[in-house]
Amino acid sequence: MEKKIPLIYTLTVTLLFVFLFISGIILARDFLAPVVLAILFSYLLLPVVNFLEKHNVHSILANLISILLLLVILTSIILIMYKNLEALLSDLPTLKAKANQNIDQMAGFIEANFGITIQSQKTYLKEGISNLFAAGGTFTKSIFSATTSTIFKLAVLPVFIFYLLFYRHHIHEFILKAIPESRRNTINDIVSKISYVTPRYIGGVFTVVLILSVLNSIGLYIIGLDHPIVFGIISAIFNFIPYFGTWIGAIIPFLFALLTGSTPHLALAVIFLFIIIQFIENNILTPNITGSYVNLNPLFTIFSIIVGGMIWGLIGMFVIVPVLAMIKITFEHFEPLKPYAFLIGNRVHSKSRWKIWLQKQFTFREKNKGNK
Repeated sequence: MEKKIPLIYTLTVTLLFVFLFISGIILARDFLAPVVLAILFSYLLLPVVNFLEKHNVHSILANLISILLLLVILTSIILIMYKNLEALLSDLPTLKAKANQNIDQMAGFIEANFGITIQSQKTYLKEGISNLFAAGGTFTKSIFSATTSTIFKLAVLPVFIFYLLFYRHHIHEFILKAIPESRRNTINDIVSKISYVTPRYIGGVFTVVLILSVLNSIGLYIIGLDHPIVFGIISAIFNFIPYFGTWIGAIIPFLFALLTGSTPHLALAVIFLFIIIQFIENNILTPNITGSYVNLNPLFTIFSIIVGGMIWGLIGMFVIVPVLAMIKITFEHFEPLKPYAFLIGNRVHSKSRWKIWLQKQFTFREKNKGNK
């Protein structure tokens, strides 16, 4: 008779494995983070490499052209940010004076309406504003004063990408040789689906962020916010975080407008602008560009973003969604793991809400025509 393993033993082993796994990826963060980023960027460039190779471009040259194209785009964005950040940093003393002036006005309003004395407000608020601008200046400067280890990681990333792309067929063959023959069709299917879903999702997210950078910058310029390009790009970058990235990004220009704007209406205009941008992003850009390639449950997506942030910081928040999508695709191909794939998946139909709304409007008009 087969001895049944006690539940407490199974739970203990499972929790121990999870603890050791998380501890391991935290300790190996400096090595694993560039590798995972390189894998995702390799998937992003894969369609470009395949296109060039189909047009008789040598594999090495195709890889180099793709990586160079990516570096040109990223370098251009960094240079634009750097140029505009210099202007912002030079304006910090003026902006700090404006912020203190606005604090005085807000303090007077609070005293008149809520009975809290100006003196008790000023001490705390003005110290907070001074620390905020000091921290902001230090943070923006530190972005471009990277340590030697950070520079090395950035420098080695294109090397990882090149060799991952160059040896992708070799790695694929190794995986097939390392598994039993009975599982090869399954593994082939998993690799094919991951190779289809991942570049489309990552490419879609990058496209959405680029479009939002332009939309945010134009919108902030129209409403009259100083340094609109800096805040437009920074706000758009947070859209790498699904669901609440737009609102996290909106906090920065909102606080800047509230503290340095000539009128509180500027801060309200920022809120109104990001309500419009959120609608455009949720109903037009993301459904039609990113689509439902990853098809993940929103609850588990948000949960995984939080966990990714706790483990690897901003890099973890960025990489966790495509990694979770890869895990889901893998789980779908093994019977014991299918319930977990179902749990983290999304049962909602992949058709975008924007398209559904348009179809409803069209159907409504057709019915009205028929009634007439």
